[in-house]
Amino acid sequence: MLRHCLLFAWILLALRGQAARSPNIILILADDLGINDLSCYGRKEHRTPHLDRLAAEGLRFTSATCAQPICSPSRAALLTGKAPARLHLTSYLPGRADAPAQKLRQPVMEGRLPLEEITLAELLRDAGYATACVGKWHLGGPGFGPAQQGFEHAFTGRADTTPSATEGSKGEYELTAEAMRWMETQRERPFFLYLPHNTPHIPFAATAGDRQKNATAFNPAYAAVIGHLDACVGQVLAKVDALGLREQTIVVFTSDNGGLQVLEFPGTPATHNTPYRGGKGFLTEGGLRVPLLIRWPGQITPGVRDEPLSLMDLTPTLLAAAGRDHSRVTGPLDGENLLPWFRGGPAPVRRLFWHFPHYANQGGRPAGALRDGDWKLIENYEDGTLELYDLASDPGETRNRAVTESRRAQDMQAALAGWRIRVGAQEMTPNPEYDRSAAAKLYLERDSSRLPPATTAAATETAWAGWRQALDQAVQGRQPKLTPATGDVRLAWSDAQVHGDKIQQESAPNKRTVGYWVNPTDWVEWTFTPPAPGRYEIEILQGCGQGSGGSEVGVKVGDQSLAFTVVETGHFQQFIQRVIGTVMLGPGTQRIEFRPRSKPGPAVMDLRRVVFRPVP
Repeated sequence: MLRHCLLFAWILLALRGQAARSPNIILILADDLGINDLSCYGRKEHRTPHLDRLAAEGLRFTSATCAQPICSPSRAALLTGKAPARLHLTSYLPGRADAPAQKLRQPVMEGRLPLEEITLAELLRDAGYATACVGKWHLGGPGFGPAQQGFEHAFTGRADTTPSATEGSKGEYELTAEAMRWMETQRERPFFLYLPHNTPHIPFAATAGDRQKNATAFNPAYAAVIGHLDACVGQVLAKVDALGLREQTIVVFTSDNGGLQVLEFPGTPATHNTPYRGGKGFLTEGGLRVPLLIRWPGQITPGVRDEPLSLMDLTPTLLAAAGRDHSRVTGPLDGENLLPWFRGGPAPVRRLFWHFPHYANQGGRPAGALRDGDWKLIENYEDGTLELYDLASDPGETRNRAVTESRRAQDMQAALAGWRIRVGAQEMTPNPEYDRSAAAKLYLERDSSRLPPATTAAATETAWAGWRQALDQAVQGRQPKLTPATGDVRLAWSDAQVHGDKIQQESAPNKRTVGYWVNPTDWVEWTFTPPAPGRYEIEILQGCGQGSGGSEVGVKVGDQSLAFTVVETGHFQQFIQRVIGTVMLGPGTQRIEFRPRSKPGPAVMDLRRVVFRPVP
C-alpha cells in the first residue's frame, strides 16, 4: 500500500512539474510569403491544409505587419524587439548600391546585427531554454552568426536544392528533419526552436508533376513551393504531438515581409497581394502585411484578430509567455507584450512607425510610414510628398486623402519626424550623381507598387521584362556601402575608466552601461589602439531619460576636440546610435574622453558603447 502511495505521489509531483514547466516555443519564419498566400487567408489555389489547421486551432491575424518590408531588418527586429531604425539595420544585407537613377544617397548602415544587441535566443537561453536556429540567418557572416547571438545549436542547410521526390527546391525537408531531430534530443527541457525557412524566396523550382498539380495557380511553381512548406510545417506539428508536447508548446508561423509581386528572377512575379498594393520592398500594405498564426492550447482562445501589430512584438510577448520580464534585462523595447490581448484582454492602442531610407531591388523608393488606427501615412523622402489612406474603407491604398485631410496628414508627419529623432534614425543625403532621365525610366514613368497583375505570373513577367533589366543594370558594377565587419574599434562600457564621485559602470542585467552620471564634474575615458592610422568617424550608443536631455558634452581625442548635445530618448536604457564627428587617428595607443560642459537635468546620459569606424 505504501509503495502504491509513494508511486502516486511521485506521479503527482511529476505532473505538477510538467504543468509548471515553461512552454516550448517554435517560431517558423517563411521568406517572402505574402499576406494572402495561404488558403486560410483566401488563396484557395494554394493547398495549405496543415497551416489552415494551425490557423483554426490558434489565432490568425489579418493586420500583422513586419518591422521592415525587406528581410534582414525584419529579422533583426523580430529577434530583438527593436525597430530597424534604432538598430541602423534598415535594408537587406548587403543592400542595394547607390546609382545615378536614385535621387538620394542611402545611409551607411550596419553590416550585421551588432553582438551587443540582446536577442530573444539569448534571453531564453539564460532562462534555462535549449535554443536552436535551423535555417536562414541573414544577419551577419562569420563571427556574427546564430552561435554568437544565443543559439546553442545552429544548422544552415541548403538554400537552393533540386526538387525531387524527397526534397523541395529550397532545402525545406532537410531543415525540417534537422529541426525534428533536435526537438527529440531536447524534449525533457524547455526549448526555443527558430526555424527560418528559405521558402519561398527566389529562385524556386518545381517538378513537372508538381507544376501539373498546380496548373491553375497564378504561378504553378510558386504554388508547389508553398505546398511543400505546408507539408514541412505539418511534419513539425506532428512531431510535437508525437513527443507529447502539444499542450506545452507555443507555435508561431509568420513571414519576414510581404510577397514578391514584381519580376525579379525568371519565373516571377512569385505572387500578387491583391487587394493590397505593392509587395516586398514597399511600405504599402502588400509589403508590410504578413500572415501570422499563433497556437498555444489552453492558454489563448482561437479566433481571428483584425487589429494591427508588429512582428517586433513577438520578442516581449514570447518572453512573457516564458515567464521572463524583458524590462528587467533589456530595458524598454520598441515591441510590446501582447500576451494579455492574446488571452482575451483589450487590444493595445498605439502607433506603428517605419523608416525605410533605401532603394529596393523591387522598385521601392525611400519613405517613412505611420499607422494610427485605420489611418496610414506614407512620407516619400525624395520630394516630401504625403500619402494618407483610410485603410478601413481603402485597404488597397488607392485614394490619397492627404489634401482633404491635410491637418491629420501634417500631424502624422510631425509624429513620424519626432519618432525618427527618438530612435536615432539615419537620414539620407542628396545624390550628386543624380540623373533625372535615368530615374524617369525606372521610377517616374512607372510605379511598380501599382503593378496590376495579369491572369498569370507568366503574362505579368512579359509586361515588365524591360523594366527589370534596366533596374538591374542601374547598379551593375557598383557596391553597396556598409559599416565594415572588420576595422571598427568598439569600446564597451565594461572597458571604460570612470572618474568622479557618482559615475559608475552599471552591470545590472538591464544596465550594461556607464551610468549614474549625475555629477557634472564626473567624466569617463577609454584607451585603445586602432588597427591602422587614418580618419575615423565616432559613433556613440547613448540613452537619456525624460527630463534629462540637453547636456553638452565635450569629447577629446588626443589634441582634437568635438562636442555634442545629449538627445532625450525616453529612458536611460533606451539607447540610440549617433555619429558625433570624425577624427584622425595616428599609430599606437589612443585615448578618448567624455566630459560634460553642462547638465540641465538630473543626469548627463548613459553611455553603453563607443565605435571608431574607418572613413573610406
